[in-house]
Amino acid sequence: MSSSEAHSHLGALRRLWSSAALLLLLAPPVAGQDMLLDPIIVEQEDEWSGAADRATTQYVSQAELERARTGDLRDLFAGIASVSVGGALPVAQKIFVNGVDMLNLAVTLDGVAQNNRAFHHVSANAIDPGLLKAARADAGAAPADAGPNALAGSVVFETVDAGDILMEGKSFGGNARLSFGDNGNTFTRALTLAGKQGGFEWLGYLKSATGDDYQTGGGETISGTAADLQSRLLKLGFETEGHRFELSAMDLTDDALRRYRANIGEVIGGRPVPELRRYDTVRRNFSLSYEMTQDAGLWDPKVVLGRSQNLIDIPDPELSEGVTTSDTLTVQNTFHLSERDTIVAGLDYYDRSARYNDTDEAYRESAQNVGLFAQARLEPMDRLKLSFGLRADWQDFSGEKGFEGSYDGLSGNLSASYEAIDGLTLRAGYSSVFGGLSIEDNYEFWRSGGWDYAGLETSRARNFTLGADYEAGELRLGGEVFLTEVDNARSFDTNFDFKSRGFNIGATYGWTGGFARLTYSDSEVEVNGGLSDSYAAVDFGAPLGQVLAFEVQQAIGISGWTLGGSFDMALDYDDVPASAEQEIDGYHVVNLFAEYVPASLPDLRLRAEVNNLFDQDYADRATYGADFASIVPLNEPGRTLTVSLVNRF
Repeated sequence: MSSSEAHSHLGALRRLWSSAALLLLLAPPVAGQDMLLDPIIVEQEDEWSGAADRATTQYVSQAELERARTGDLRDLFAGIASVSVGGALPVAQKIFVNGVDMLNLAVTLDGVAQNNRAFHHVSANAIDPGLLKAARADAGAAPADAGPNALAGSVVFETVDAGDILMEGKSFGGNARLSFGDNGNTFTRALTLAGKQGGFEWLGYLKSATGDDYQTGGGETISGTAADLQSRLLKLGFETEGHRFELSAMDLTDDALRRYRANIGEVIGGRPVPELRRYDTVRRNFSLSYEMTQDAGLWDPKVVLGRSQNLIDIPDPELSEGVTTSDTLTVQNTFHLSERDTIVAGLDYYDRSARYNDTDEAYRESAQNVGLFAQARLEPMDRLKLSFGLRADWQDFSGEKGFEGSYDGLSGNLSASYEAIDGLTLRAGYSSVFGGLSIEDNYEFWRSGGWDYAGLETSRARNFTLGADYEAGELRLGGEVFLTEVDNARSFDTNFDFKSRGFNIGATYGWTGGFARLTYSDSEVEVNGGLSDSYAAVDFGAPLGQVLAFEVQQAIGISGWTLGGSFDMALDYDDVPASAEQEIDGYHVVNLFAEYVPASLPDLRLRAEVNNLFDQDYADRATYGADFASIVPLNEPGRTLTVSLVNRF
């Protein structure tokens, strides 16, 4: 290590521990809440937990949420093999569920449908895990109330409320988080404040992560990988006599020099391009909602009005700006037929637009959609659960060169689960989903001069799942086979057929003070009937193959210590098509952590973790381009020691 690097490390550590001293002064000297040990799976934030249409749902556990609060989306989903996150950087991270790009799932944040389209070299769904209280992935057959265009399922994110932050009996409080990672000198600080008075409540959240370029397991420092992320959240709420109103505003920015193609290390032999260019990215989400808090009877309305927006500006070396915006409205009512039987019915609307501007031209596509939906969740007899629904969508689409088109279609779904014997449940699901005409990547609009929109057909997806679950005490076992088919997927002004198939298995086990979770996923993707490489399937899927994730943690008696770790593995992927240039090597990564809560300061938590313990030089399986010799994928950081502390007050 050079003297300048050592000085940088020492300086960052001094800043961390100076701030730590301030947190120690803020820490209360009396006992507070005990440290929350993670349950096997956190489901309480999902009102339809246990319904037949949740059979394939993967919930992010409380431990995973806590671990990811000063990290990124890869940390958030690290324990779930069927949800893969590639790209190494928050601005470039792309999420795949059962091998399908999340662009093809209905994604919501605080109930607001996300646009899901952006420049293909960056993420369309950048989210700071530090502001989340719940996250889940519903793979395959999505219910009708998940929203339009749920071709391969849905992903749901919910941000924290004041009630999640305030300690019992307090009207004001919050938490402060600090962390430092030595690989890239990444310094993260976050502050959450919340208050409640009468029926009013408020919450404010600020986070900043800054640092230097990180080093891979192979010892290479990758320029353009320095952390430079700022995140903000403001929530206001009012609740009275069974009614709740909530206003939420989220803003995330990342403005820094990145690789010329932010999700790729390098393209060998391509046209000459600068090594780096500036990416000024902004992600915003606004939500205004109303709901009843007493779930009973035939009148239980909910209304959500919102806007989501992505801005990706590349001002140098060329002036390029892409903006995608989605304005949405959902109005629904839940009819509680009994304690176990419900019907959700309503309508939703979106107005989506995508535009691209450069020095000479401006391009735009837009779509408006009105949907009517109804979803029944019934338990007609003991041991049997049914969920079935129908939605109708009407879409108006506007493209370049004055193109206008109107389309409509029906979507239906059916899921069933049956407890054949005590503890053993068999389940199946099917959906046929109208996808309409999707808006293209706005950074590709420059090609539109040669597009023939009239030749495009609306897409339709079919999802099939068949699985079983077994539960005995604290042990849960489960698995399913899955198939997702998308007909007439859009690529510029042509259509193609896409397919993802495979299976998932998982096991979780909890005991006093600890838990373990193991998941395994095996998937492959096809385009037009043949195995696909990562380029042909871009924006729809990725060749992931066999992926395994294991995590475990244990509290050590009354000492205040919790120890744990995780193991991530991808096997060699050798079933590549002729269009690919090489097989994809596997990897195995070990991560360890130790956490301490002093008995005298129960609201203070200190944590040390080592990620990529054995310094593996690898790119996550979901990172683009590893099957091409002409592409150097964006490798993950090498061994990284991170120390962090959290103080609740």
